[in-house]
Amino acid sequence: MISRVDRISKSYGNHRVLDEVSFEIDKGMVFALCGPSGSGKTTLVRIISGLLGFDSGRMVLGETVIAAGQLYPETLYGKIGVVFQEHNLFPHMTALQNVTLGLRKVRRLSREEANERAMVEFDKVMLTGKVTQYPSSLSGGERQRVAIARALAMDPMILLLDEPTSGLDQFQIGEVLRTIKGLSDTGTSMLLVTHNLRFAKHTGDRFALIEDGRIEVSEDSSLLDSLAREWLQT
Repeated sequence: MISRVDRISKSYGNHRVLDEVSFEIDKGMVFALCGPSGSGKTTLVRIISGLLGFDSGRMVLGETVIAAGQLYPETLYGKIGVVFQEHNLFPHMTALQNVTLGLRKVRRLSREEANERAMVEFDKVMLTGKVTQYPSSLSGGERQRVAIARALAMDPMILLLDEPTSGLDQFQIGEVLRTIKGLSDTGTSMLLVTHNLRFAKHTGDRFALIEDGRIEVSEDSSLLDSLAREWLQT
């Protein structure tokens, strides 16, 4: 087991966004989390990555235990990779410069060392021929894969993907799908948050449905079918 969320709750005023949410993510697992808008998916990503606190419960990330009200340990910064749907790439930097920035500023690697490390990740996401291009000249799927490479370059214990297929066409979704499958095969653990139920079923090893702040977890992707039926009726 690499990480565990244990009975975490989070409220904004009288609105409980997360209600005693619990699950585990094993090494090399893609944990696919689905749910309607406002169900708490992104809130959960922000809590795990240390961007947001929580009211009760605890998290276990690797060897680190974090209780409610406790400051997020500095030792975890850089070890939890996050890829938000906006990509957040610097437009004035090439793909290579975007990926090496954290390696040089945080890890204090030399330019040569950072470039070498970045190229390993570009190979994983199948973008070695795009490293000198700027984000504006890349497709949506390519920009998403650059963001994934940037997160992976920091050697995270877990990669959090928040709506990685948002705004992508079917071809670009296929690019990201192949990337995630390849990363899983190399032992990368991922929390995949998505509205795309088909994508979740194709990539996930374990599945979770979150509604009204409460979560249900299963090894069977048919858990998501009830959500599909609900969306078809709306």
